[in-house]
Amino acid sequence: MKKVAIVFVLAVFVPSLVLAWLSVRSLRDQQFVLERQRSLLYQSVADALAKNVEDFLADQQQKFRAQVDALLADADPRAMARVFDERLRQRWPLAQVGFAVTLEGQILSPSPTSSPEARMFCADNGRFLGNREQAEVYWNPKLAGLNYNNTVNLTDNSQQPLPAQRAKQERNVMPQQQALNFANKGQSVEPQQASKLATSEAEFRQLIGDSNDGALARFLDDKLNVLLWYRSPRDPALVFGAKLGIAKLVEELKNTFTSFEPAYRDGICVAVLDDKARPVVISHTNFTANWKHPFVATEIGEALPHWEAAVYPLDPNELARSAQSVRLTISLLVVVLIIAIGVGGWLLVQDLNRQLTLARQKTDFVSNVSHELKTPLTSIRMFSELLAEGRVSDPQKQRSYLHIITAETARLTRLINNVLDFARLDRSEKKYNFAECDLVALTRDTTETYRPHLENNQFQFTCLLLAAPLPVRADADAVAQVIVNLLSNAEKYSNGQKQITLEMLRREGALPCAEVRVLDCGSGVPLGCEEKIFEKFYRAHDSLSSGIQGSGLGLTLARQIARAHGGDVVYEPREGGGSCFCLRLPLIQSAT
Repeated sequence: MKKVAIVFVLAVFVPSLVLAWLSVRSLRDQQFVLERQRSLLYQSVADALAKNVEDFLADQQQKFRAQVDALLADADPRAMARVFDERLRQRWPLAQVGFAVTLEGQILSPSPTSSPEARMFCADNGRFLGNREQAEVYWNPKLAGLNYNNTVNLTDNSQQPLPAQRAKQERNVMPQQQALNFANKGQSVEPQQASKLATSEAEFRQLIGDSNDGALARFLDDKLNVLLWYRSPRDPALVFGAKLGIAKLVEELKNTFTSFEPAYRDGICVAVLDDKARPVVISHTNFTANWKHPFVATEIGEALPHWEAAVYPLDPNELARSAQSVRLTISLLVVVLIIAIGVGGWLLVQDLNRQLTLARQKTDFVSNVSHELKTPLTSIRMFSELLAEGRVSDPQKQRSYLHIITAETARLTRLINNVLDFARLDRSEKKYNFAECDLVALTRDTTETYRPHLENNQFQFTCLLLAAPLPVRADADAVAQVIVNLLSNAEKYSNGQKQITLEMLRREGALPCAEVRVLDCGSGVPLGCEEKIFEKFYRAHDSLSSGIQGSGLGLTLARQIARAHGGDVVYEPREGGGSCFCLRLPLIQSAT
């Protein structure tokens, strides 16, 4: 897989990418300069509008201070504080509710019984203003406007980067604009998200600190509340404030559009969007668009959190038309790449099929192993419960059940050992304890251990061993595991013919070897699968419904162990039907 992928990348994919890059670059230098300038121009308009809104809010802060100073000019601050709500609303239409509170948290105005607005205001803000609970607010200690460096004069700023404090508050959300901006920077296209304004959570007294005036905004029931506050020098222990009426504030904001030059109005629509991306002020009343996706937008700031100054092209298709040449070129490149990838894909298809087959085999392996584990566990649990509950009094049956439990435990152990050993071999972590041993004696001990299991399952097991020893250098436990795996394989694929024969041979030659042959009279191996049966997870009859148990690891593990000993495990068809699996191990040279 890796070799094919490397050949594909070097021979096909890299040249295709180089060709595409050269073509796109020749167009990008011409197309993106114009579009980038358009983006900067529209962004400067959004910045200017946001600055105008900030300046407007700063002016309202000054007007509020002037109103408070005028009310306190000929009156006692404490006396005026108790009627401040009524007096302020009479003098300043922008105020929806006026409030006065001491630094200790005593609310002097408004009275909850004076009006429905006052009652709602006290219910929503009473505990916060009274320093009895903290609230999450957007805090602006003094409305002085943000530092907007982008102005409508493009000649001074078209090549200058945005300052960090402004760049994070600007966004381009139209797909075309994102593509242009990121392509000009050599970056991948990713959607930009509106910046999250910082919030503060504290009591009112903690927020105002030693400041004399400021503004804060908070959301109550998903509605924006903007509060202005001011501490008069005549009585710094009193805080006078006003909740602004959003509807009246929007009406006043419409005057900010008069400062834009007519040249910009012919191609774009500017709008102020509220926190739900709804236009509250718009330059072209009959214009409609997807308001959540402006061409460019600038957040106004903490005074109106999540409100934006947004710019929309009056003709969005203009960008599509201007980018048509780019799309046509890219389309041609895509065709070339598709052809190139198709050729490369053809090279990979064979390897991919092999990987898919392996994936299916792994899935079947999990199912088979789960079934293999479940079957002995079920038997062990059933017979152990019968014995534990004393339901079986016959000693002969008790011995029979204990024998079954022992056999199933051994079967479970073999399966687990096979899985663990295969995992170690697959990671090249299997370690062998090589020592000189007699293969004849080792085979005799292994077969005698496995014989009761076969005979209990009504198998006729014939073992033909040599009289003379066959010295080999091997890991006795690993070789015994190979023999058990071959016997277990013969048992599983007996196909009702319960005859298994194990015989040993000594092969002479340049490299003398010992051979252990396991023969059965079963179904044999299908034609063409003689080598596949040694692949991991492969089973010639790979289905739970076939009734043949197994994990698909036994023969794979047997061959890997044999080859680690310098030998091999091979398949030969048995005369008269069935299979013959041969374990070959080299004899110690001194013994020859």
